[in-house]
Amino acid sequence: MRWTPGGRSEDLEDDRAGGGSGFRLSHGMGLGGFLLLLVLSIVFKRDFFALFDAGSSGVAPTTQSRPVNDPAEETEVQFVSFVLDDTQKTWTRIMQARGVQYPHAKLVLFRDAVDSACGLARSATGPFYCPADQKVYIDLGFYDELKRRFGAPGDFAQAYVLAHEIGHHVQRLLGVEGKVREAMRANPGARNDLSVRMELQADCFAGIWAHFADKTLGVVEPGDIDDALRAASAIGDDRIQKQTQGYVVPDAFTHGSSEQRVRWFKRGYESGKLDACDTFNAD
Repeated sequence: MRWTPGGRSEDLEDDRAGGGSGFRLSHGMGLGGFLLLLVLSIVFKRDFFALFDAGSSGVAPTTQSRPVNDPAEETEVQFVSFVLDDTQKTWTRIMQARGVQYPHAKLVLFRDAVDSACGLARSATGPFYCPADQKVYIDLGFYDELKRRFGAPGDFAQAYVLAHEIGHHVQRLLGVEGKVREAMRANPGARNDLSVRMELQADCFAGIWAHFADKTLGVVEPGDIDDALRAASAIGDDRIQKQTQGYVVPDAFTHGSSEQRVRWFKRGYESGKLDACDTFNAD
């Protein structure tokens, strides 16, 4: 992917100091105690779980936290800043052409755990968008996992993940996210199906950004789209279920199968049009 390091985005918030060094539920600890220690760890930026473990076992586990501003991560920080700004410039143009204002989303970098307006979350949940505060949350360690665990290397694979989350921001601005939440409350039995359709639309929106990044801006290099397709396939529900539990349960899908995710990203990429991303009226 052709990009030039240019510092950090104005829409970037660095909260990598707030996550602690990895939280774990210790033996004998109730849920209330776990939540209390979690809150204390975030507020005081100290691993209170280590103190609990030291009191119960006599030896505190050794953990090594990376520095808040790890120089080794700075290139990656500038890369996600570039993708964030480029993605939001694209959506500003698209939305303004439809008469819709596009207020920028914020990107929050965190480490291990974060307290968002949607609640506490750990890095194990992966990148996510919180509509309550209009922020995307990413632990940069996820990109290492994308390479090692899911076999999806390449900077454009990382760009796809961020563009997908910005796609959820677009859904909020278009009113899609609110309608889906209402439909889920009205029909809980359709929750998984609706979740899959919303996630696939975000994949399609990521494809729209890739379309303009390629056709208009010229930042896409040979092999980049393959990287994105490989990432979309790697994090399909069927593949993840197969890896984690050895079998696939389609009724439990929340994001769509590998084939679906690839197909909808390609649809957005090939068309560059919002109307091509109507996953809710598709079979």
